[in-house]
Amino acid sequence: MQTATPLQALRDQLVALELDGIIVPRADAHQSEDCAPHDNKLQWLTGFTGSAGLALVLRDRALMFVDGRYQVQVRSEVDLHAFEIHHLHNEPLDQVLAALPAGSRIGFEPLLMVNSQFTALDATHCELVALTRDPFDAIWRDRPAAPCGVIREMPVAISGESSADKRARIAQVLAEKGADFLAITLPDNIAWLLNIRGSDIAMNPVAHSFALLSHDGAVEWFVDPRKTTALSAEVKATLTLSDFDAFLPRCQQVAPGKRILLDGDFAPVALRFAIEQQGGEVLWSADPITFIKAHKNPIELAGYRESHQQDGAAWVNFLAWLAQEVPAREAAGNPVTELEAQQKQLEFRQQQAGFIEQSFSTISASASNAAMCHYHSSEKTNKAITGANFYLNDSGGQYQNGTTDATRTLSFGPLDAQQRLHYTAVLKGFLSMFTLQFPAGTHGHQLDAFARRALWDLGLDFDHGTGHGVGHQLLIHEQPQRIAKKVNPWPLSAGNILTIEPGYYLADRYGIRIENQAEVVESQPGFCRFSSLTLIPIDLSQVEWSLLSEQEKQWLDDYHQQVRETLLPRVSSNAREWLIAATAPLCVQAN
Repeated sequence: MQTATPLQALRDQLVALELDGIIVPRADAHQSEDCAPHDNKLQWLTGFTGSAGLALVLRDRALMFVDGRYQVQVRSEVDLHAFEIHHLHNEPLDQVLAALPAGSRIGFEPLLMVNSQFTALDATHCELVALTRDPFDAIWRDRPAAPCGVIREMPVAISGESSADKRARIAQVLAEKGADFLAITLPDNIAWLLNIRGSDIAMNPVAHSFALLSHDGAVEWFVDPRKTTALSAEVKATLTLSDFDAFLPRCQQVAPGKRILLDGDFAPVALRFAIEQQGGEVLWSADPITFIKAHKNPIELAGYRESHQQDGAAWVNFLAWLAQEVPAREAAGNPVTELEAQQKQLEFRQQQAGFIEQSFSTISASASNAAMCHYHSSEKTNKAITGANFYLNDSGGQYQNGTTDATRTLSFGPLDAQQRLHYTAVLKGFLSMFTLQFPAGTHGHQLDAFARRALWDLGLDFDHGTGHGVGHQLLIHEQPQRIAKKVNPWPLSAGNILTIEPGYYLADRYGIRIENQAEVVESQPGFCRFSSLTLIPIDLSQVEWSLLSEQEKQWLDDYHQQVRETLLPRVSSNAREWLIAATAPLCVQAN
């Protein structure tokens, strides 16, 4: 008997549930960017491995929505005979639903949809049907188990503030807002608040759990008890521990006559339904932890700086190895490959004393593979790294005292004029951000054009953000600050940590990105600038020098001097000569 495909099996569920369609997001109940295999229904259904997207499965059509980062990748992973490809933002789901026949019954799982999305979709003329059971339970027969990683404590010596003090700060905000409880659904906010780190998903040191914080600072933590075996009795004594599945019933229990603060952009709409059904009042507001967590304290900032010195040393050892091996191996007919390079880079990171694990899956991309800005190499796609094309490496590490993220685009031979021009335009966008002074309180979207100006002058652009927040020994993408075209209401101020990463991608040819992690620092009263945390030489071999201003050249010289002086004592003896040459003043490199 022929086994039904996942898509056909889900369509059979539509018939059984009397639905016209069903929404399948790449999401879990915590809106995690990296889904555990247990929760990645979208990948099981479609084959898409990217970190953002959703599907709408109708009885006679199936639509796949991804953003600009994945427009190339999705077409190589998804059956294009079965799925139509749409842009997540330019052709959003609510517009598609609005075009369906009035009264179409569209199923969704309320634990996987946030309130802001539900509100937008509910404004269409479709009937949104909240499913009371997971439809994938009946069709995903070999579904992996839910993750159950052990939780560890985060010492105050590294976090810089006790959990008790953090709870008191957040409780004060609740009192000011007139809220009785804060329902916390974001695992990184819980990790920060409780000074713990988890291991449910590799490279994401958080634990899948929920929490209720009372206005008096008391915390009830809803977590699988198998995850807490390594926590001390002292830590557990400060909390009320409850089963993970008891979260929604507990919210209903405390709801009558109470005001419960929910973050409409991240809390599942199931919480709203549960609270309002029991007579509680939902107070819609951004989770105050998100904003407070993004302002790093002095101990956290010192940790970032130290972790970037460790990571910079690993990068230099790796780049020196590449500089030697790529030309020699290509000449010998045995070129270095993407997979070999990323494994070697990991080995260099593992030599650093504070290294724990990677902070995300390395993007090791040669030639046309780099045109997919979130590409990940495999045995099937593994390309050689040669002198004829760019090689892009985007990677980072989780260290005991910080999280790193950086990208370098490298060349190992002369490239053509177009490639040199495009590389220089990306570099100029990068330098524009790091030579910029801006008023404190400026928003990320107000700065985004500075990173794109040189590309725009050429009639070019890139379809991703310019920068994102980075957690402190936490998630590589941290809310709320962001630099992108899309309006972001959260202002930038001293103590924020973000990336700066302009790029350019020519489909089927090459990709270019240069990325440093930066700390927002005060430059003079009322003004800020970006100070680079990343300490890695920038490849200048393909730069069109005439296109750089004197200010840009001076920044590069100053930066490379800092890299050289900081890392020379840390790198291997084999890498020191390469580091000195790679960070030489421009008057030397340009000749």
